[in-house]
Amino acid sequence: MSLQVRDLNISYKIGKGSIRAINRVYFQLEKGDSLGVIGETGSGKTTIANAIMRALPENAEYSGSIFFNNKDILKMDQETYRKEIRWKKISIIPQYSMNAFNPIKRVGEQLVKIMMENDSNIDTSKASERIFYLFNQLSLPPEIYKKLPDELSGGQRQRVVIASALLLDPELVIADEPTTALDVINQARVISLIKREIVDKQKTLIYITHDIAVVAGVAKKVLTLYAGEIMEFGDSRKIFKEPLHPYSKGLLSSVPDIRFGKVKKVHYIPGDPPDLSKEIKGCPFAPRCSIAKDICKVEKPKLRYVDGRYVACHLVGGEENGQ
Repeated sequence: MSLQVRDLNISYKIGKGSIRAINRVYFQLEKGDSLGVIGETGSGKTTIANAIMRALPENAEYSGSIFFNNKDILKMDQETYRKEIRWKKISIIPQYSMNAFNPIKRVGEQLVKIMMENDSNIDTSKASERIFYLFNQLSLPPEIYKKLPDELSGGQRQRVVIASALLLDPELVIADEPTTALDVINQARVISLIKREIVDKQKTLIYITHDIAVVAGVAKKVLTLYAGEIMEFGDSRKIFKEPLHPYSKGLLSSVPDIRFGKVKKVHYIPGDPPDLSKEIKGCPFAPRCSIAKDICKVEKPKLRYVDGRYVACHLVGGEENGQ
């Protein structure tokens, strides 16, 4: 399995104007990779997921390429993508589990339908067998099969959503804020399940979240996104140990750390993200950056490779990315 996102640009038409959501995003993943995508609300994390899932709204305009197993899925028509890719090869665990199901149909019926619509070789018996197997792996009681979605607890619904994402044994799973609105206990359960059922089984994972601590536990690579642009991308151990981009440093310094019996002082990033309906000159993070120089405000930095990661910062030296 390989996923290559190349020069991806996405904007949304709003009236006579547009909002730029993603600007020249590049990254590549191979089989068994796990990528954590972090950044503030509005940074473009879910837009990337929707682009890969071919689920962008009608007012979206895009350019660039997303190659999945050497096929540009952005050039596929929706029907071909649905038949060949969605659920079979790429699936998603959406942010809000309640929105994933029809409230008046039983859980088992909906899961069987997903499987049979996407694989003509599967009958009801085989589909049910696969569903009960996943329920067992996810510590879900078999009686959930006959329940309605609103009869499930929040944690149960989220685990059923994970089951739906794994039904057809996809190569790539996108988890978009999968623990939103769950209590701490169920958050821990869901994260453990994702690690066991996806990461440990060498599937490829894209984990989108605000929770940086979770990324540290499940992701081999990290991508920090700000105003639709990559600030830093590379090995998670290196980035968490010594972030190079000021934005990455700001995100990590905002997370409490009580390891080793010491309480780390927490900092926050002052200011607000930029207005994406307006043209941004220079580095988009420059107005909020405490070490920004004059060049940062007028010239956009290029991604440079340094110490196991790519960094888009004028103040960090390294080998320029040839893309």
